[in-house]
This record gives sequence, C-alpha cells and structure tokens, in this order.
Amino acid sequence: MNTSVKIGNTEFTNPILTASGTFGYGKEFAPFMNLDAIGGFCTKGISINPRKGNPEPRICETSSGMLNSIGLENCGSAHFLETILPEIAGYKTRIIVNMYAQSVEEFKTLTEILDAEKRIDCYELNLSCPNVKSGGISFGTDPKIVEEVTSTVRKTTDKTVIVKLSPNVTDITIPAKAAENGGADAVSLINTLAGLEVDVKKKQFALGNIIGGLSGAAIKPVALKLVWQTAKAVKIPVIGMGGISKLDDVLSFLMVGAAAIQIGAANFINPSISEELAVELKSYLQSENKTLQDITGILL
Repeated sequence: MNTSVKIGNTEFTNPILTASGTFGYGKEFAPFMNLDAIGGFCTKGISINPRKGNPEPRICETSSGMLNSIGLENCGSAHFLETILPEIAGYKTRIIVNMYAQSVEEFKTLTEILDAEKRIDCYELNLSCPNVKSGGISFGTDPKIVEEVTSTVRKTTDKTVIVKLSPNVTDITIPAKAAENGGADAVSLINTLAGLEVDVKKKQFALGNIIGGLSGAAIKPVALKLVWQTAKAVKIPVIGMGGISKLDDVLSFLMVGAAAIQIGAANFINPSISEELAVELKSYLQSENKTLQDITGILL
C-alpha cells in the first residue's frame, strides 16, 4: 500500500506529520515512538537568536482543549544547527523546520543560515502565531506581507516552502492565495485560535501573556471548514491541522482536501499518537481497498 505524498520537491512516506510547538525538536518523542513511522515532523519555531518566550503561566486547560502562550521560546539557529540537528539527522523521516522572524530581511537571513544544512527537508514559515507582539499573526493578516515573505524565502532556497496560516482573519483564502502567488509549495492551517481564560479563584487572567492560542478537539470543525475553503481556492497542496486525535479526524481532513495532516495537542495526551495513526491509516486503506488519492478531496 503506497501512502506517500509529494509536496514541493519533498516526498513523505505517509501524510501523517506533527505540528510545530507540540513535538519539541523531534528527539523528545524518540523514546515513545518510531520517528521513521511518520511522514515527518515540524520543529519548534526557530529564530535567528534564542528567545525566552512569554511570562508564566504559559499553558492552561480549557473545556475541550488548551490555551498556550509559549511565545516561541527556542534555542536559536546556532544551537539548533550545532547541537540538535546532529541528534536527529540520522532519522529517515522528513524534518520540517518551523521558522520565526520579525521582518522580511530576518526571514531571508534565517533561510540563508539554515539552508547550508542538507538534512533539513522543508521550511514552514510561521506567519500566524497569535501570542507574540511582532511577526506572527501581524504578518499573516496582511496578504502583501505574506506574499513578500514567501517570495523572499522562495528566492533564497530550493527546499520545500510551506506557509502556516492563521484562522484569525476574515477570509483565509486571501493570505492563502498570497502565499501561492509568492511561490509557496504548500500552505498549512490552521494555527491556533486567539483566546483567553480567567482564573476565577485568583481573580486574574489564566495566562501571563493574557492572550493565548486555543488548540485541541474544540477547534476541529473550524479547521475543517477553513481547510475545505482553502483547498478549493488554491492549486498548491494544503496541510490540515486542528483537533486531530483519531483516524476519523485524519480521514475528515483528507476528504475535505488536505494532502497531509499535522497532529498537535494530541501529542501531549498520547506521545505515540502520530505513529499509531500512520498505522491505522494504512490499515484502513487496505481494508477498504482504496488508495490515498481515492479519498483525498472527495468532498471538494
């Protein structure tokens, strides 16, 4: 059973990927699963220099999910390339580096820094984080900047370029088309929904940054709608995510047009969930005598 998916010039052995910010740098999950069993994983967002992130508390549970306000804390590009990448380079699975920058020029510089490493397969441009004061969602809501950032990175690298989109916009197809016009090989969506929570007992906001990103089961219907709309609006592949925790969720995203999916919050509940779903998807296709292409986009 062939479950491979090609996005840009990168071929994934299957469409099960993990979402940035929920899978560390990959190595953290190696004790719990076979990393080579999945198509690929996204690293935490990497910036040129290390970031401390937002004030604590950074995470709180909600009725059907969680709010996070990590603020893109990361080790920086130098430490990633010198220390972390050598630890994960031996895996066969695809490595997608999520990139965060605060200007077009920074994105170009970061791409140049990372591009020297052949083991990095893809870049995912974070133009959609809802809990940082600059970059992130401030980029993703402006289609002109989306196109400019994408075009700049596209001209700087031959690697696969994925643009991560925010749901916190009026019409997600507008930045999606801007990314396509800028030369993106794919778009990934959705990033978290902006929200906040109150700690009633302490009479204060639950997060130190006040605003956080909502993920988990609660956002799946929203994510499905936006993936469906985007898949109809662009010709490049769409990578879907949002509330995926079981096989039916994976199939739902594929049926509405996603070429691949990313698993996010569910990694915190079951650290081997991505491998399990890769196995379940293959078994499902075999039992139904279907190919991946037979079910992808059947509801478009």
